[in-house]
Amino acid sequence: MNGWAWAALVLFLGWAVIAFGVRAAMQRRRTGDAGFRGISGRPGSASWWAGVLFVLSLVGGAVAPVAALVGLDSIFGLETTPVQWAGLLVAVAGIAATLVAQSTMGSSWRVGVDASERTDLVTSGLFAHVRNPVFTAMVVTAAGLALMVPNVVAVLTWLTLIAAVQLQVRIVEEPYLSRLHGPDYVAYTARAGRFVPGVGRNGVGGRA
Repeated sequence: MNGWAWAALVLFLGWAVIAFGVRAAMQRRRTGDAGFRGISGRPGSASWWAGVLFVLSLVGGAVAPVAALVGLDSIFGLETTPVQWAGLLVAVAGIAATLVAQSTMGSSWRVGVDASERTDLVTSGLFAHVRNPVFTAMVVTAAGLALMVPNVVAVLTWLTLIAAVQLQVRIVEEPYLSRLHGPDYVAYTARAGRFVPGVGRNGVGGRA
């Protein structure tokens, strides 16, 4: 188990450094702005909880493999080599998709939302099929890491990330993009799914 826990920890830390640290450095070099907007909303609001839960999920991503290293047992009998190999493949795919989606965003990449800021509406690449491919890829990555170290901390981290993403997208980002881009965003929501292709389109499985 220790080998898988170390692998999960290295993967998570490498992904976090590249997806946030390196990406922010590239953003600053390109635009003069690192792209971090922080937690939005007043404390206790849904948008505030979205940011807090997101931070907690990042902490949990590191804590889960560390907990496995110090002896926290797996749950549901998932600590088997086939499951862990599957988790590794899923995590690597999620990491790759995260980086591809971030690259497609170009100068529009942000962590958080500044309601007074105007950014371009990105609809190419993965965004042609899914409106939030970065978040989808992050959830996939977290699922893969949880399969590599299937303990209660990893599962709770994955669920926390899902909750954070749902709140961030539905409460913060979709209203912001709708105000900013108007009919163009509405048309985009009619053809691209929210998190997976074809699901969550405007008028198909719920309005954006």
